Amino acid sequence: MLKGLKIVEMATYIAAPGAAGILADWGADVVKVEPLSGCPMRGFLGNIGVDNLQGNPVFELDNRGKQGIALNTATPEGVEVVKRLIRDADVFITNVRPGGLERSGLDYTSLSAINPGLIYASVTGYGLEGPDRDKPGFDVAAFYGRSGLGQAWTVKGEEPVNPRMAVGDHITSMATAAGILAALVERGKSGKGRLVEASLLRAGVYSLGCDMAIQLMFGKLGSTKSRHEALNPLGNYFKTADGTWFTIVPRQGSTDWAPLCRVIGQPELEKDERFASAKGRRANARELVDILDAAFAAKDLAHWRPLLDGEDIVWSPLMSPAEVSRDPQAIAAGAFVDVPAHDGNGTFRAPAAPIRFDGEDTAPAHAAPLLGEHTHAVLKAAGYSEADLASLKASGAIA
Repeated sequence: MLKGLKIVEMATYIAAPGAAGILADWGADVVKVEPLSGCPMRGFLGNIGVDNLQGNPVFELDNRGKQGIALNTATPEGVEVVKRLIRDADVFITNVRPGGLERSGLDYTSLSAINPGLIYASVTGYGLEGPDRDKPGFDVAAFYGRSGLGQAWTVKGEEPVNPRMAVGDHITSMATAAGILAALVERGKSGKGRLVEASLLRAGVYSLGCDMAIQLMFGKLGSTKSRHEALNPLGNYFKTADGTWFTIVPRQGSTDWAPLCRVIGQPELEKDERFASAKGRRANARELVDILDAAFAAKDLAHWRPLLDGEDIVWSPLMSPAEVSRDPQAIAAGAFVDVPAHDGNGTFRAPAAPIRFDGEDTAPAHAAPLLGEHTHAVLKAAGYSEADLASLKASGAIA
């Protein structure tokens, strides 16, 4: 769908490469510019003390389908290579800190002077303005901690727990990709480029949206309660006899109260004065949760599944990633994709990009590039001669 769209990505880690990765899945031509030492995520498994596995699924996820060049942008020659690639690019994506970009002449003002139609996407921890603009910010810090999301998610009185890896990064990736496409639509009308600013902090605040909206309007927000203190005890997790946890998401008001009483075989609870109203259920939450716990713990999930579905209750089992990988519905929804192996021998499975387009094949064209795999090919296509490449190597700009 995006065939012919030229993107230069100068970024490391996940959030910015993830945005370019989504666009690459949709057909964009992405050139990934890495330092000569490579993106730190290339060493992900070694960084966490695992060195006996082949492959790097974390790096592959965000970098499949790209061409890769290795470049030393600390040299004037390396900076000039980036500027040359920018001349006919549609999009530049970077997560380099603003101050460093300004010092090297790779900031928006400098690059838009070279290419007025350039969409320049900046992905940072905290944004391009303010006292923390140059502060490093991974997703646990900027997206989860600083945005209020982590504190709001922590059960009152309990210790905080880190989110799983790169959840905030990939939410920011999706937001960045959307912003780039919006700017491209605008450019199609005006002919002018635009700075697209994404930050982990802003994406985190938006992800907390409903709670943050309450905080902003009313100046206060309830804390996250334990299961037995839930504001709506029906909206909870329950454990079945076979050890499976599942969640119920009740609709507003008392819509699901009578159906749930029928599910557990206790229709008389509907009129019980303790639980007959939403206010009563909240006041007697601990007692009601105990009743529901005892009921659901008596039978396996297989018993409850048709009963919950029969009453049109909104519910879901709490599934492990291993279970999700085999889930027929996740497969039918297109949640996974087969990526060609780098050596040409078969494919490997990976998470798909978040959107599927009717009739469009968005399978990645190839695996993530090796470090510097396409340096010479990309630079030759940009007009560099063999002599130029030798000069760049001598200057330390390329390996």
